[in-house]
Amino acid sequence: MTSLHYRPQPIGERKEAAWRQEAWTFCEGYKQFLDIAKTEREATTEAVRQLQAHGFRPFSFGDPLRPGDRIYYENHHKSVIAAVIGRRPIAEGMRVLAAHIDSPRLDLKQNPLYEKDGMALLKTHYYGGIKKYQWTTIPLAIHGVLMLSDGSRREIRLGDEEGDPVFYIDDLLPHLAQDQMKRDAANVVRGEELNIVVGSLPSGQTQDESGEKISERVKENILRLLHEKYGMVEQDFLASELEAVPAFPARDVGLDRSFVGAYGQDDRVCAYPALQAVLELEQVDRTAVVILTDKEEIGSVGNTGLQSAYFRYFAADVAETLGSNDRTVLSHSECLSADVNAAYDPTFADVSERMNASFVNKGVVLTKFTGARGKSGASDAHAEFQAGVQHLLDAHDIPWQIGELGRVDLGGGGTVAGYLANLGMNVLDAGVAVLSMHAPYELTAKLDIYATYQAFVTFLKNE
Repeated sequence: MTSLHYRPQPIGERKEAAWRQEAWTFCEGYKQFLDIAKTEREATTEAVRQLQAHGFRPFSFGDPLRPGDRIYYENHHKSVIAAVIGRRPIAEGMRVLAAHIDSPRLDLKQNPLYEKDGMALLKTHYYGGIKKYQWTTIPLAIHGVLMLSDGSRREIRLGDEEGDPVFYIDDLLPHLAQDQMKRDAANVVRGEELNIVVGSLPSGQTQDESGEKISERVKENILRLLHEKYGMVEQDFLASELEAVPAFPARDVGLDRSFVGAYGQDDRVCAYPALQAVLELEQVDRTAVVILTDKEEIGSVGNTGLQSAYFRYFAADVAETLGSNDRTVLSHSECLSADVNAAYDPTFADVSERMNASFVNKGVVLTKFTGARGKSGASDAHAEFQAGVQHLLDAHDIPWQIGELGRVDLGGGGTVAGYLANLGMNVLDAGVAVLSMHAPYELTAKLDIYATYQAFVTFLKNE
């Protein structure tokens, strides 16, 4: 008998132990991915590695395509599109998953290194929405690329391997913080105070190569160490891209190990299931596409963000190769914007409206609209499309729930949904509920991660 009520049942009460064990196993791979892929570049590199290992080949316009072909397109080392060509005509549209692989972090300024009162520090500029005070007094690693004066490019990943030093942003001790604690929470630590400690020992050299006295010997020592390790000089900072990320590894959380704790789960907790979903596909009816994109945390800008045309160009190239055009294909396509929602937190229950909030262990979250206040900036999925997705998940016994990002006059946030809807596709946000979103260490439930993966596989298979 059909229930008259909407009561999403906790997954642990509706799924057998074998299903839960599958979720635990799936999340072991997810934790490894989180440790490997702490930046958008690293996530792209790892995604391409896995795609190639599963028989996906690079695609360029003009390459022949046939049903079952597995292709990918890498965009400036920071985003990637993967596709499995379907049996049905491309003019009937595609099934698309779109997740982002950038996360809030601290970027090093272009000219970051300085010495003050016997310490060497690096200046930063935060990326995305953060609580600045959360980034102090935790171990940090520095990842990114160095562009050297000789024209070469060096990757850097320092602070995450065993034996590496880590980096650190200092904060005041409570005994001396009376004035600091009078600041409002947004300014307890200000942006220009997020300076990373990198050393304190002076160079043994007292003169530089020209015989001039060295006045900043601690900075000089850091520059010499960087030159020995990477072959860089100070000017090489100017063109390099270096990011400070938490040095914590992904770990199980709780005595029952039901949570994953890690940095960067917004939105890699959706990117990883989306990637694994497309890797699983062999033959599909409608062409299945997964987009792992960049720059969502700052508005999807630049040529690796989804406000740019790179996905539309990819769709146009595939469409023309298969005898159609992008306008026809995109207007008949359907998309899940694979992004997270805020999980209901019993400690801070007043920020949520419980009837419409998402909860841990209740499945993939379907978010009809995002935006802020009066849905400003939302995509707002059509009822027919959301109903179709719900019916699909029900037919495959995949746990799902609805969600919104906080109370009406309080919450709000955005995803890539609107940019894809602008291309004519039907789009609905779907993903994992996250606790402590945008913090240096976020929390997700393993059962929700696995339910999301199953939802993504089912959506792409479109049987």
